[in-house]
Amino acid sequence: MIELDFAKNEQGLLPAIVQDAASGEVLMLAYINRQSWRRTLETGKAHYWSRSRNQLWLKGESSGHVQLVREILVDCDRDTVIFKVEQLGGAACHKGYRSCFFRRVDGDSLVVTGEQVFDPAEVYGN
Repeated sequence: MIELDFAKNEQGLLPAIVQDAASGEVLMLAYINRQSWRRTLETGKAHYWSRSRNQLWLKGESSGHVQLVREILVDCDRDTVIFKVEQLGGAACHKGYRSCFFRRVDGDSLVVTGEQVFDPAEVYGN
């Protein structure tokens, strides 16, 4: 298995930048550990480490919006990766937007620039 440098921080977490494989659009930023890295390589589906739930997380396990990994880039220090993915279901963001980066700074305000693809209350029930 390709070894990344998980020893860079105490938690053993590395940032994973997620891009749409076709358009290059940045969809999200998540974190991986050894376990999620291994599962991603084994399955071809993006797995992350959920810092809020403190557990392994298959992206889309609740929503069905799975990420199929098409290419992985590793930085020079082996402590950051880019997952180029095919985003199934049209949305990467748990708030229902295609990208987690659906707002932009406009002066002292945040302006929503994306369209919501799904209603999180309907998908997650909360």
